[in-house]
Amino acid sequence: MKKSRLFLLGAGKIGRMITELLTASDDYEVTVGDHDEAALQKLARGGVHTMKVDINDPAGFRQAIVGNDMVISAGPYTMTPIVAAAAKDVAAHYFDMTEDVASTRAVKALAANAGTVFMPQCGLAPGFISIVGYDLAKKFDELHNLQMRVGALPQFPTNSLKYNLTWSTDGLINEYCNPCEAIVDGRVQEVAPLEGYERFALDGVDYEAFNTSGGLGTLCDTLIGKVRNLDYKTVRYPGHRDICHFLVNDLLLKHRRHILKDILENAVPVTLQDVVLVFVTASGMRDGTLIQESFATKIYGHSVNGRLWSAIQITTAAGVCAAVDLVRNRQLPQQGFIGQEQVVLAEFLENRFGAHYTQGHMLSHVA
Repeated sequence: MKKSRLFLLGAGKIGRMITELLTASDDYEVTVGDHDEAALQKLARGGVHTMKVDINDPAGFRQAIVGNDMVISAGPYTMTPIVAAAAKDVAAHYFDMTEDVASTRAVKALAANAGTVFMPQCGLAPGFISIVGYDLAKKFDELHNLQMRVGALPQFPTNSLKYNLTWSTDGLINEYCNPCEAIVDGRVQEVAPLEGYERFALDGVDYEAFNTSGGLGTLCDTLIGKVRNLDYKTVRYPGHRDICHFLVNDLLLKHRRHILKDILENAVPVTLQDVVLVFVTASGMRDGTLIQESFATKIYGHSVNGRLWSAIQITTAAGVCAAVDLVRNRQLPQQGFIGQEQVVLAEFLENRFGAHYTQGHMLSHVA
Protein backbone atom coordinates (compact mmCIF):
# COMPACT_ATOMS: atom_id res chain seq x y z
CA MET A 1 0.00 0.00 0.00
CA LYS A 2 1.37 3.42 -0.92
CA LYS A 3 1.91 6.11 1.69
CA SER A 4 -1.13 8.12 2.71
CA ARG A 5 -0.80 11.88 2.53
CA LEU A 6 -1.92 13.44 5.79
CA PHE A 7 -2.24 17.06 6.90
CA LEU A 8 -2.02 17.72 10.63
CA LEU A 9 -3.16 21.08 11.95
CA GLY A 10 -1.42 21.86 15.23
CA ALA A 11 2.24 21.59 16.26
CA GLY A 12 1.59 21.66 20.01
CA LYS A 13 2.01 18.96 22.66
CA ILE A 14 -0.34 16.44 21.06
CA GLY A 15 0.54 17.40 17.49
CA ARG A 16 4.21 16.61 18.11
CA MET A 17 3.33 13.17 19.46
CA ILE A 18 1.04 12.43 16.50
CA THR A 19 3.83 13.44 14.14
CA GLU A 20 6.30 11.17 15.94
CA LEU A 21 4.03 8.14 15.74
CA LEU A 22 2.90 8.56 12.15
CA THR A 23 6.29 9.39 10.64
CA ALA A 24 7.99 6.52 12.49
CA SER A 25 5.50 4.10 10.95
CA ASP A 26 6.73 5.06 7.45
CA ASP A 27 3.20 4.69 6.05
CA TYR A 28 2.25 8.36 6.14
CA GLU A 29 3.59 11.43 4.39
CA VAL A 30 2.89 14.07 7.03
CA THR A 31 2.58 17.82 6.61
CA VAL A 32 2.15 19.82 9.82
CA GLY A 33 0.50 23.25 9.66
CA ASP A 34 0.48 25.90 12.37
CA HIS A 35 0.58 29.69 12.69
CA ASP A 36 3.49 29.45 15.17
CA GLU A 37 6.80 29.26 13.30
CA ALA A 38 8.73 28.40 16.48
CA ALA A 39 6.50 25.37 17.07
CA LEU A 40 6.95 24.27 13.45
CA GLN A 41 10.73 24.52 13.69
CA LYS A 42 10.71 21.87 16.42
CA LEU A 43 9.24 19.46 13.87
CA ALA A 44 11.42 20.42 10.89
CA ARG A 45 13.30 17.16 10.43
CA GLY A 46 13.49 14.26 8.00
CA GLY A 47 10.14 12.99 6.80
CA VAL A 48 8.11 15.92 8.16
CA HIS A 49 6.95 18.80 6.01
CA THR A 50 5.87 21.98 7.78
CA MET A 51 3.74 24.88 6.61
CA LYS A 52 2.68 28.14 8.20
CA VAL A 53 -1.10 28.44 7.85
CA ASP A 54 -3.75 30.94 8.85
CA ILE A 55 -6.98 29.25 9.91
CA ASN A 56 -8.73 32.62 9.70
CA ASP A 57 -8.25 32.49 5.91
CA PRO A 58 -10.57 29.59 4.98
CA ALA A 59 -9.81 29.77 1.26
CA GLY A 60 -6.09 29.76 1.88
CA PHE A 61 -6.38 26.90 4.33
CA ARG A 62 -8.40 24.82 1.87
CA GLN A 63 -5.69 25.35 -0.73
CA ALA A 64 -3.05 24.26 1.79
CA ILE A 65 -4.68 20.86 2.36
CA VAL A 66 -5.55 20.05 -1.27
CA GLY A 67 -4.15 16.67 -2.28
CA ASN A 68 -4.14 15.14 1.19
CA ASP A 69 -5.98 11.89 1.84
CA MET A 70 -6.55 12.68 5.52
CA VAL A 71 -6.74 15.71 7.80
CA ILE A 72 -6.29 15.75 11.58
CA SER A 73 -7.22 18.78 13.65
CA ALA A 74 -5.03 19.03 16.77
CA GLY A 75 -5.74 22.70 17.35
CA PRO A 76 -8.18 24.43 19.72
CA TYR A 77 -11.77 23.17 19.55
CA THR A 78 -12.87 26.55 18.19
CA MET A 79 -11.12 25.64 14.92
CA THR A 80 -12.93 22.32 14.52
CA PRO A 81 -15.83 23.41 12.26
CA ILE A 82 -13.50 25.37 9.95
CA VAL A 83 -11.01 22.51 9.54
CA ALA A 84 -13.75 19.90 9.10
CA ALA A 85 -15.49 22.01 6.43
CA ALA A 86 -12.20 22.43 4.56
CA ALA A 87 -11.55 18.69 4.70
CA LYS A 88 -14.98 18.06 3.20
CA ASP A 89 -14.29 20.58 0.42
CA VAL A 90 -11.11 18.76 -0.63
CA ALA A 91 -12.61 15.24 -0.15
CA ALA A 92 -10.26 14.19 2.65
CA HIS A 93 -11.02 11.97 5.64
CA TYR A 94 -11.30 14.08 8.81
CA PHE A 95 -10.29 13.29 12.42
CA ASP A 96 -9.99 15.31 15.63
CA MET A 97 -9.73 14.91 19.41
CA THR A 98 -12.21 17.57 20.52
CA GLU A 99 -14.16 17.24 23.75
CA ASP A 100 -16.45 20.10 22.75
CA VAL A 101 -20.04 18.95 22.24
CA ALA A 102 -21.09 21.78 19.89
CA SER A 103 -18.05 21.22 17.66
CA THR A 104 -18.84 17.53 17.38
CA ARG A 105 -22.42 18.32 16.35
CA ALA A 106 -21.05 20.58 13.61
CA VAL A 107 -18.81 17.76 12.37
CA LYS A 108 -21.74 15.33 12.40
CA ALA A 109 -23.79 17.73 10.29
CA LEU A 110 -20.96 18.01 7.74
CA ALA A 111 -20.74 14.22 7.56
CA ALA A 112 -24.41 13.79 6.60
CA ASN A 113 -23.80 13.87 2.84
CA ALA A 114 -20.03 13.44 2.74
CA GLY A 115 -18.14 10.94 0.59
CA THR A 116 -15.32 10.68 3.13
CA VAL A 117 -14.99 9.79 6.82
CA PHE A 118 -15.71 12.29 9.59
CA MET A 119 -14.48 10.91 12.90
CA PRO A 120 -14.22 13.38 15.78
CA GLN A 121 -13.35 12.75 19.46
CA CYS A 122 -10.51 10.32 18.70
CA GLY A 123 -8.45 10.93 21.84
CA LEU A 124 -8.60 9.52 25.34
CA ALA A 125 -11.89 10.91 26.69
CA PRO A 126 -13.83 11.17 24.52
CA GLY A 127 -12.22 8.47 22.45
CA PHE A 128 -10.75 5.34 23.97
CA ILE A 129 -13.08 5.54 26.97
CA SER A 130 -16.10 5.23 24.65
CA ILE A 131 -14.57 2.23 22.90
CA VAL A 132 -14.09 0.48 26.25
CA GLY A 133 -17.51 1.52 27.56
CA TYR A 134 -19.39 0.20 24.54
CA ASP A 135 -17.37 -3.01 24.55
CA LEU A 136 -18.52 -3.68 28.12
CA ALA A 137 -22.09 -2.61 27.34
CA LYS A 138 -22.42 -5.22 24.59
CA LYS A 139 -21.76 -8.04 27.07
CA PHE A 140 -25.08 -7.58 28.89
CA ASP A 141 -28.58 -8.74 28.06
CA GLU A 142 -29.94 -5.83 30.12
CA LEU A 143 -27.60 -2.95 30.95
CA HIS A 144 -28.33 -1.14 34.20
CA ASN A 145 -25.33 1.13 34.88
CA LEU A 146 -22.26 2.22 32.91
CA GLN A 147 -19.79 4.39 34.81
CA MET A 148 -16.77 5.84 33.00
CA ARG A 149 -13.85 7.42 34.86
CA VAL A 150 -10.65 8.93 33.42
CA GLY A 151 -7.86 10.96 34.96
CA ALA A 152 -4.58 12.43 33.67
CA LEU A 153 -2.64 12.92 36.89
CA PRO A 154 0.89 13.81 38.02
CA GLN A 155 2.83 10.88 39.42
CA PHE A 156 4.29 13.16 42.09
CA PRO A 157 1.70 15.79 43.13
CA THR A 158 3.21 18.59 45.25
CA ASN A 159 0.87 21.60 45.12
CA SER A 160 -2.51 22.19 46.78
CA LEU A 161 -4.35 21.28 43.56
CA LYS A 162 -2.42 17.99 43.48
CA TYR A 163 -2.27 18.56 39.75
CA ASN A 164 0.09 19.53 36.94
CA LEU A 165 -0.78 20.73 33.45
CA THR A 166 -0.37 17.91 30.98
CA TRP A 167 -2.43 19.05 27.97
CA SER A 168 -4.52 21.93 26.63
CA THR A 169 -5.46 24.49 29.30
CA ASP A 170 -8.38 25.64 27.15
CA GLY A 171 -9.64 22.06 26.97
CA LEU A 172 -9.32 21.63 30.73
CA ILE A 173 -11.29 24.82 31.41
CA ASN A 174 -13.91 23.75 28.87
CA GLU A 175 -14.40 20.48 30.75
CA TYR A 176 -14.71 22.22 34.12
CA CYS A 177 -17.13 24.93 32.97
CA ASN A 178 -19.44 23.50 30.31
CA PRO A 179 -22.63 21.48 30.95
CA CYS A 180 -22.31 17.69 30.98
CA GLU A 181 -24.50 14.96 29.54
CA ALA A 182 -25.66 11.85 31.38
CA ILE A 183 -28.43 9.28 31.22
CA VAL A 184 -30.34 9.15 34.51
CA ASP A 185 -33.17 6.64 34.95
CA GLY A 186 -33.31 6.12 31.21
CA ARG A 187 -33.48 9.80 30.23
CA VAL A 188 -30.76 12.07 28.82
CA GLN A 189 -30.13 14.90 31.26
CA GLU A 190 -27.81 17.87 31.53
CA VAL A 191 -25.77 17.81 34.75
CA ALA A 192 -23.49 20.46 36.22
CA PRO A 193 -19.69 20.25 35.90
CA LEU A 194 -17.71 19.75 39.13
CA GLU A 195 -20.79 18.14 40.74
CA GLY A 196 -21.66 14.47 41.25
CA TYR A 197 -18.74 14.15 43.65
CA GLU A 198 -17.55 10.71 44.68
CA ARG A 199 -14.53 9.02 46.30
CA PHE A 200 -13.04 5.63 45.47
CA ALA A 201 -9.82 3.66 45.81
CA LEU A 202 -8.06 1.72 43.06
CA ASP A 203 -4.81 -0.20 43.23
CA GLY A 204 -4.25 1.13 46.76
CA VAL A 205 -4.60 4.82 45.85
CA ASP A 206 -7.43 7.18 46.92
CA TYR A 207 -9.12 9.23 44.22
CA GLU A 208 -12.05 11.60 43.77
CA ALA A 209 -14.24 11.97 40.69
CA PHE A 210 -16.76 14.55 39.48
CA ASN A 211 -18.75 15.52 36.40
CA THR A 212 -16.89 17.12 33.50
CA SER A 213 -18.05 17.98 30.01
CA GLY A 214 -17.56 16.06 26.78
CA GLY A 215 -16.17 12.73 27.97
CA LEU A 216 -19.13 10.63 26.86
CA GLY A 217 -18.76 11.55 23.22
CA THR A 218 -21.77 10.18 21.33
CA LEU A 219 -22.53 7.38 23.80
CA CYS A 220 -25.72 9.05 25.07
CA ASP A 221 -27.15 8.92 21.55
CA THR A 222 -26.00 5.34 21.06
CA LEU A 223 -27.16 3.91 24.40
CA ILE A 224 -30.39 5.82 25.04
CA GLY A 225 -33.11 3.24 25.59
CA LYS A 226 -30.45 0.57 26.28
CA VAL A 227 -29.04 1.67 29.64
CA ARG A 228 -30.61 2.85 32.88
CA ASN A 229 -27.76 5.11 34.04
CA LEU A 230 -24.70 6.36 32.16
CA ASP A 231 -22.18 8.95 33.31
CA TYR A 232 -18.64 10.19 32.82
CA LYS A 233 -16.45 11.74 35.52
CA THR A 234 -12.90 13.05 35.66
CA VAL A 235 -10.57 11.52 38.25
CA ARG A 236 -8.29 13.60 40.47
CA TYR A 237 -6.50 13.25 43.79
CA PRO A 238 -8.71 14.24 46.78
CA GLY A 239 -8.92 18.00 47.37
CA HIS A 240 -8.60 19.12 43.75
CA ARG A 241 -12.31 19.50 43.08
CA ASP A 242 -13.01 21.84 46.00
CA ILE A 243 -10.33 24.33 44.91
CA CYS A 244 -11.53 24.27 41.30
CA HIS A 245 -15.14 24.71 42.43
CA PHE A 246 -14.03 27.81 44.36
CA LEU A 247 -12.20 29.23 41.32
CA VAL A 248 -14.85 28.39 38.73
CA ASN A 249 -18.07 29.03 40.66
CA ASP A 250 -17.40 31.08 43.79
CA LEU A 251 -15.00 33.49 42.04
CA LEU A 252 -17.10 33.27 38.85
CA LEU A 253 -14.05 32.60 36.69
CA LYS A 254 -16.21 30.43 34.45
CA HIS A 255 -17.37 33.78 33.05
CA ARG A 256 -13.79 35.10 32.77
CA ARG A 257 -11.99 32.10 31.37
CA HIS A 258 -9.02 34.10 30.10
CA ILE A 259 -8.21 35.00 33.71
CA LEU A 260 -8.53 31.37 34.83
CA LYS A 261 -6.23 30.30 31.98
CA ASP A 262 -3.67 32.93 32.95
CA ILE A 263 -3.74 31.77 36.59
CA LEU A 264 -3.31 28.10 35.71
CA GLU A 265 -0.56 28.56 33.13
CA ASN A 266 1.48 30.86 35.36
CA ALA A 267 1.06 28.94 38.61
CA VAL A 268 0.69 25.24 37.75
CA PRO A 269 3.80 23.61 36.23
CA VAL A 270 3.78 21.27 33.23
CA THR A 271 5.04 17.73 33.79
CA LEU A 272 5.95 14.73 31.64
CA GLN A 273 5.90 12.48 34.72
CA ASP A 274 2.21 11.69 34.63
CA VAL A 275 -0.15 8.74 34.71
CA VAL A 276 -3.40 8.22 32.82
CA LEU A 277 -6.04 6.22 34.68
CA VAL A 278 -8.91 4.55 32.80
CA PHE A 279 -11.63 2.89 34.91
CA VAL A 280 -14.95 1.70 33.46
CA THR A 281 -17.57 -0.35 35.32
CA ALA A 282 -20.76 -1.85 33.90
CA SER A 283 -23.49 -3.80 35.67
CA GLY A 284 -26.68 -5.50 34.55
CA MET A 285 -28.30 -8.81 33.73
CA ARG A 286 -26.68 -11.65 31.84
CA ASP A 287 -28.26 -15.09 31.58
CA GLY A 288 -30.62 -14.19 34.40
CA THR A 289 -27.86 -13.15 36.82
CA LEU A 290 -26.94 -9.66 38.03
CA ILE A 291 -23.30 -9.19 36.90
CA GLN A 292 -20.66 -6.46 37.18
CA GLU A 293 -17.63 -6.16 34.89
CA SER A 294 -14.84 -3.59 34.96
CA PHE A 295 -11.92 -2.42 32.85
CA ALA A 296 -9.03 -0.63 34.55
CA THR A 297 -5.56 0.36 33.44
CA LYS A 298 -2.84 2.90 34.19
CA ILE A 299 -0.53 4.22 31.48
CA TYR A 300 2.59 6.11 32.54
CA GLY A 301 4.69 8.63 30.67
CA HIS A 302 7.53 6.77 28.98
CA SER A 303 10.06 6.80 26.18
CA VAL A 304 8.87 6.41 22.58
CA ASN A 305 11.52 6.18 19.86
CA GLY A 306 14.18 7.25 22.34
CA ARG A 307 12.41 10.33 23.68
CA LEU A 308 10.33 10.87 26.85
CA TRP A 309 6.65 11.69 26.31
CA SER A 310 3.86 12.25 28.81
CA ALA A 311 1.12 9.67 29.28
CA ILE A 312 -1.54 12.10 28.09
CA GLN A 313 0.44 12.83 24.92
CA ILE A 314 0.89 9.11 24.23
CA THR A 315 -2.71 8.07 24.93
CA THR A 316 -4.34 10.99 23.10
CA ALA A 317 -2.11 10.72 20.04
CA ALA A 318 -2.34 6.92 19.99
CA GLY A 319 -6.12 7.23 19.90
CA VAL A 320 -6.28 9.39 16.81
CA CYS A 321 -3.41 7.56 15.06
CA ALA A 322 -5.17 4.24 15.62
CA ALA A 323 -8.40 5.71 14.19
CA VAL A 324 -6.52 6.93 11.11
CA ASP A 325 -4.86 3.53 10.71
CA LEU A 326 -8.12 1.61 11.06
CA VAL A 327 -9.73 3.74 8.35
CA ARG A 328 -6.65 3.36 6.14
CA ASN A 329 -6.78 -0.43 6.61
CA ARG A 330 -10.54 -0.47 5.86
CA GLN A 331 -11.41 -1.83 9.28
CA LEU A 332 -13.91 1.02 9.62
CA PRO A 333 -16.49 2.51 7.22
CA GLN A 334 -15.05 4.62 4.41
CA GLN A 335 -17.53 7.49 4.53
CA GLY A 336 -19.87 9.38 6.81
CA PHE A 337 -19.82 9.98 10.54
CA ILE A 338 -18.03 7.42 12.70
CA GLY A 339 -18.57 7.38 16.46
CA GLN A 340 -15.88 5.97 18.73
CA GLU A 341 -18.16 3.14 19.81
CA GLN A 342 -18.04 1.77 16.25
CA VAL A 343 -14.41 0.78 16.90
CA VAL A 344 -13.94 -2.79 18.13
CA LEU A 345 -11.81 -2.73 21.31
CA ALA A 346 -9.79 -5.81 20.36
CA GLU A 347 -8.95 -4.34 16.94
CA PHE A 348 -7.97 -1.04 18.56
CA LEU A 349 -5.61 -2.69 21.05
CA GLU A 350 -4.12 -4.91 18.32
CA ASN A 351 -3.38 -1.85 16.19
CA ARG A 352 0.26 -0.70 16.28
CA PHE A 353 -0.76 2.68 17.70
CA GLY A 354 -3.58 1.49 19.94
CA ALA A 355 -1.12 -1.00 21.45
CA HIS A 356 0.37 1.86 23.48
CA TYR A 357 -2.64 1.41 25.78
CA THR A 358 -1.42 -2.11 26.63
CA GLN A 359 2.03 -0.94 27.71
CA GLY A 360 0.83 0.36 31.06
CA HIS A 361 -0.20 -1.34 34.29
CA MET A 362 -3.31 -3.30 33.31
CA LEU A 363 -5.47 -3.78 36.40
CA SER A 364 -8.17 -5.86 34.72
CA HIS A 365 -8.29 -8.55 32.06
CA VAL A 366 -9.21 -7.52 28.52
CA ALA A 367 -11.43 -10.26 27.10
